[in-house]
Amino acid sequence: QVQLVESGGGLVQAGGSLRLSCAASARTSSSYAMGWFRQVPGKEREFVAGIDWNGVSTNYADSVKGRFTISRDNARNTVYLQMNSLKPEDTAVYYCALRFARLTVVYRSPLDYPYWGQGTQVTVSS
Repeated sequence: QVQLVESGGGLVQAGGSLRLSCAASARTSSSYAMGWFRQVPGKEREFVAGIDWNGVSTNYADSVKGRFTISRDNARNTVYLQMNSLKPEDTAVYYCALRFARLTVVYRSPLDYPYWGQGTQVTVSS
């Protein structure tokens, strides 16, 4: 059983920064791809950023490219999402997701990920 715990969400003014963390359960191997998604009420969950199992490949949604950075620390079983220059439209519940895979591939569809965290709220005020 895999458990993912997100942290780092909160309220920030437009232009500010937040760093989200997603810690995977201790018995999880490091051979997994990770993704960050976000969702607002009434809309589908959308891809934000993804990273392959060893951090070689990353991919971003166009809306966050140049502002967000995904990274991982396999020694800590933790993936991060550094969010800079935040905009009100970034307001959402952010979820991390995990897929066991030892490939240099970034997965962008929610259907690719069987394991999900509980979500953390990010609110950007104007």
